[in-house]
Amino acid sequence: MMPKSANKRIILGITGGIAAYKSLSLIRLLKKAGYEVKVVITKNGLQFVTPLTLETLSQNPVYSDFFIRNEPYSIEHIDLADWADVVVVAPATANMIGKFANGIADDALSTLLLATKKPIFFAPAMNVNMLENEAVQRNIEQIKKQACFIIEPTVGDLACNISAKGRMEEPEKILEIITQFFAKKKKWSGKKAVVTAGPTYEPIDPVRFIGNLSSGLMGFSLAEKLAEQGVEVTLITGPTALHTISKNIQRMDVVTAKEMLDKTLEFSKNADLIIMAAAVADYTPKTFSVEKIKKKNTEWKLPLQKTTDILLELGKIKTKNQCLVGFALETENEAENAKQKMQQKNVDFIVLNSLKDKGAGFKCATNKVTIFAKNGTFFEGKCKLKTEVASEILEFVFKQISD
Repeated sequence: MMPKSANKRIILGITGGIAAYKSLSLIRLLKKAGYEVKVVITKNGLQFVTPLTLETLSQNPVYSDFFIRNEPYSIEHIDLADWADVVVVAPATANMIGKFANGIADDALSTLLLATKKPIFFAPAMNVNMLENEAVQRNIEQIKKQACFIIEPTVGDLACNISAKGRMEEPEKILEIITQFFAKKKKWSGKKAVVTAGPTYEPIDPVRFIGNLSSGLMGFSLAEKLAEQGVEVTLITGPTALHTISKNIQRMDVVTAKEMLDKTLEFSKNADLIIMAAAVADYTPKTFSVEKIKKKNTEWKLPLQKTTDILLELGKIKTKNQCLVGFALETENEAENAKQKMQQKNVDFIVLNSLKDKGAGFKCATNKVTIFAKNGTFFEGKCKLKTEVASEILEFVFKQISD
């Protein structure tokens, strides 16, 4: 029996597909489980289900056009976006997925999707050929990068009289996924985490620096996934073009390893979880030239000195109630070096990246990791989008903490 989910608010987006009839069962199940439901439906969606049926089941007005309702003035797409705890689009057509992936807002539902900062679940439903189309798959991958959830379609009878993948997941399973999401969020709600991300730039003179190719995507993905579960996240990031989405993330921008050290030590004092995903420079120039260094000789000697090892410092001061997660990027003896780093720096988990793995490391939207725990357990993942890898890392860490 599903637990009651009092005070949780769900916007159900319905698009124009035959699977819209399943949305009626989904509304009924959500209401029975204790959720408050409001429906936003597209013009084509109204060809399959009626507003009266939707309003009767949801016990709320149905929204299909934000500009013709005879109600007191309000910016309804903003009001609804703020009202919801999550948005579920079921069924999600290829058209709506494409709109969201490319930032198009030309009706009530697509406008709301772009206006909300709440978690969004898409339950695709379409013909198998459409689902497998390269453009559709590209759009699905794009919305995954935007920290959204895809409820994978199943294999079954489709409207085109064939049995193949493309059938919308059953309402009972969608309810289970939503309930599990809120259960995880409740479990970690109110906890505090510090996540570091991106590179550091160590200045040589006003125009030159020592840096690396880290984009920061892995750290940002971890921060967003934590925020989705109600964790208060402080994200300390080096120079990057990435942006945060969740309001639960406090972003601190730094440039150098010293600045990242200072901010991390400051904010980690009250953190329950610390994840060091940043690619911090190991060395920094001994001196900084105020003037641009002129090109004079064929050789240039640049004296360097070690930066402070932030992970090592955190390991020294870590309390028994804190969980510390480090990252190791290796090119040889990967597992041995990673486990040795875990022991030497007193961390609870070490996430290993190998540059030998295709699709892993810097400048990639994907990653492949192996996670080692201090208690001897480990998890070896496959190459996936970094947003998905972030979920794998957190699931493994949280399971070990709970056990």
